[in-house]
Amino acid sequence: MRTTLTAALAAVLCFAPSADAANDAALAEIRAQVKQMKESYEQRIAALESRLADAEKTAAKAEATAVQVATAPPPAAPAAAMSAFNPEISVILQGQYKNMKDIPERGITGFWPANGHSHGDDHSAEQRGFSIDHSELVFTAGIDPYWRGNLTLGIQDNEVEVEEAWFQSLAIGHGLGLKGGRFRSGIGYLNDKHPHAWDFADAPLMYQVLFGSHASYTQDGAQLKWVAPSKLFVEIGLEAGRGSTYPGTDENANGANAGAAYVKFGGDVGVANSWLAGLSYLQTSAKDREAEFEDVNGLAAQGLFDGTTKTWIADFVWKWAPDGNPSDRNFKLQGEYFRRTEKGELDCLDEEGVGNACDPAMSGATVLSNYDTRQSGWYLQGVYQFTPNWRAGLRYDRLDSGRRDFGVNENNLLVADYRPQRATVMADYSWSEFARMRLQYAQDRSMQGVTDNQVTLQYIMSMGSHGAHKF
Repeated sequence: MRTTLTAALAAVLCFAPSADAANDAALAEIRAQVKQMKESYEQRIAALESRLADAEKTAAKAEATAVQVATAPPPAAPAAAMSAFNPEISVILQGQYKNMKDIPERGITGFWPANGHSHGDDHSAEQRGFSIDHSELVFTAGIDPYWRGNLTLGIQDNEVEVEEAWFQSLAIGHGLGLKGGRFRSGIGYLNDKHPHAWDFADAPLMYQVLFGSHASYTQDGAQLKWVAPSKLFVEIGLEAGRGSTYPGTDENANGANAGAAYVKFGGDVGVANSWLAGLSYLQTSAKDREAEFEDVNGLAAQGLFDGTTKTWIADFVWKWAPDGNPSDRNFKLQGEYFRRTEKGELDCLDEEGVGNACDPAMSGATVLSNYDTRQSGWYLQGVYQFTPNWRAGLRYDRLDSGRRDFGVNENNLLVADYRPQRATVMADYSWSEFARMRLQYAQDRSMQGVTDNQVTLQYIMSMGSHGAHKF
């Protein structure tokens, strides 16, 4: 028995050191984990304390800045507020050199002669050689949060005319917009764009026969527009005005002498393409609208027209730019078609206004007859910008003199049945959006029996603030 007890005691003494070693290893592992957690928490606490210090510094700077602003001299704030009332001023320098035939009285065969007084001043369409063409001085500013205004002065040679002088609403809401004063009508596509925004050096023949040498229709009146709240762009416009510019005349009467209505649609096709289409209607009236005709004997005859002009215009524009970014490359296809009727009376006098060149047997009298015409025309053009600076374009114009009924004067006046046409090619270089030089060549057959090869070198330079052009 003694032997057994001794053996057991020896076994216990033999295994005791192994148990203590295991316990020591476990304790060491726990201490290491506690130390690691402590260090981790200390790092996080240090980071939070650093962020708190940075926030306190930022708050202190902001408070110091607020105190500075609050204690700053009062003139600084009024000066910033007053700048909002300073108008944006821009100057468009647009001049040219033009080489073409010397034709004393230019016109477009088969259409109301363009040398009548109702057409207004010519934008150098007949000026050969060097000219400043048509420069502009523009003032634009916000009047208050509800209205803005614009004044555009046209400068040609030594004459200055008021091209536009309008105010426009900013905050009516519901898609409505109101404009009043003198403004370019919203009919068609090209009409409301100034010459420096054209893609060619001159207007299409269509605009010249519709609106005279100014090649645009300007209203003194009011314009109301509504843009529909739809994914497809839909705009409807109505206008009423004095109607004093061609094809109307200034009758100095109460009410509106001209009215216009139009609807425009547009949208995107994918990312790279967009389009705009429109249909417009214009009606004007004229009293003693003057023009010169030629009778069957080759004598000059003066015509005075009293009546109504109705014009329909259909327009379409398609634009392409890769990935929707037109800065490097883009292409624009543009076309318009018109149909016009005029009905009224034509008073025919000799060039002195006293005798009669239409019917020599009635010398000293006038020949009053019906005047009824139906005419049409169109143009199509494409312009491709192939680098950020270079563009090239091609345009073709075609008119149809259509039906022209001069009544009893038809036997005495020359009535030409002709389809004027013109082909134009151009290339221009833009150093920036403010500086452009353009070279253009046109083969003009708008006068019967005349082929006029015209070369135009044009510059367009913009100074000052100038808003973006319309689509």
